[in-house]
Amino acid sequence: MTDDGLLSYPEREELDYSVIDVDDSNPGYVVKTISYTSREAEVESLLTFPAKNGNNSDPLPAVVILPGAGVTKENEHSLSVLLADMGYASIVIDQRNLGAINVENDIMLFRNGAEPIQFLMVYDALMASDVLRDQPEIDGSKIAMLGSSKGGRFAIIATSIDDSIAGVVGISTSGYDSASLSREDVVDQAAYDFFISIDPDNYLDSISPRPFVMIHSLNDTIIPYDNALKTFEKSEDPKIFGTVDGESHGYTETMYPHLKSGLEDIFA
Repeated sequence: MTDDGLLSYPEREELDYSVIDVDDSNPGYVVKTISYTSREAEVESLLTFPAKNGNNSDPLPAVVILPGAGVTKENEHSLSVLLADMGYASIVIDQRNLGAINVENDIMLFRNGAEPIQFLMVYDALMASDVLRDQPEIDGSKIAMLGSSKGGRFAIIATSIDDSIAGVVGISTSGYDSASLSREDVVDQAAYDFFISIDPDNYLDSISPRPFVMIHSLNDTIIPYDNALKTFEKSEDPKIFGTVDGESHGYTETMYPHLKSGLEDIFA
């Protein structure tokens, strides 16, 4: 933890992963099923590469994809296919407990000096970036984070604390606006400190000068549009906010132009 009570992982464990399966049956992309170690857990993931294009051997930009709560790597793999079509590699992971959070348990762990699950999910994202960086086909200087809903929150925090990440895209996500709370008004100080430590809003300053991209549906039924705007307004340039019509939560086809231009800015 930093002196400000924020999460920090200045050092990570030695990378250890295995390739479980390779699927090259699709003409546009190749998928490797990867299992990597992260804090004594095995994280399952799908690593997707665009199909090789002639003699072009330039290293690829790549994206870590963090799904929302309850969404498996298989459910989110269509986004990897879309990125492959854009020319990007990606790794999409099964988040711990598929993103389900027991807040009371996390507060207890935090109070006892142990790592809450939400901290570990940020760490898992950082280890996923290390898996990407270990691939000879990938440009290690061009790795971005992309997360949907709760996954977007972890993507923002991971990008903030690792300045080797090129930028971040948050889809249908927001911070918690913890600045609106006063420590003096909270009885449980440990719970307050934990809340501060997991609020993406508190990590925004450290993302600049890397690009910060948010995409949100105007009438999102899960995370209100205004909440996303509050987070965006707290961030610093360079930043982009893409708005689409509708009530959808998570990626939709109407977000494609914003996603495409956002990643182009990140990897420019």
